[in-house]
Amino acid sequence: MRAIEDISLKELIPQRPPFVMIDRLVSCDMVFTVTEFEVREDNIFVVDGHLTAEGLMENIAQTCAARMGYINLCKGDTVKIGVIGAVNRLDILRTPKVGERIVTTIEVLEEMFQITMVRATVKLGEQTLAEANMKIAIMDVDSQD
Repeated sequence: MRAIEDISLKELIPQRPPFVMIDRLVSCDMVFTVTEFEVREDNIFVVDGHLTAEGLMENIAQTCAARMGYINLCKGDTVKIGVIGAVNRLDILRTPKVGERIVTTIEVLEEMFQITMVRATVKLGEQTLAEANMKIAIMDVDSQD
């Protein structure tokens, strides 16, 4: 198995700039996945110096995508396309500002067939910025460059 730090994000997620909302996969196992992301001024989801709620949701979804990409890569499979099936219990306490580095953690609550339900937490240091439950459906379609 390759070390996480040796794997490019391009190998893990189907998204490409300017739509990439994670910078680094920090850790990943079958239950917990952690990513980091620095909010930049030129990000398509930055408005008035803050990452929008939509940007936070996409950050969570891409953390899920990085998890599945890493698992598939370890199994010798290809990156698949995933879609957000549902978001509930979304609580945004504060949106991050340009220059802030957020850490997103997902915990897999349930996984059945091609559907994964996760609980996500987005933090800035010890401060929780957002929490949500998200359902992701993995399609049997390979990502393409």
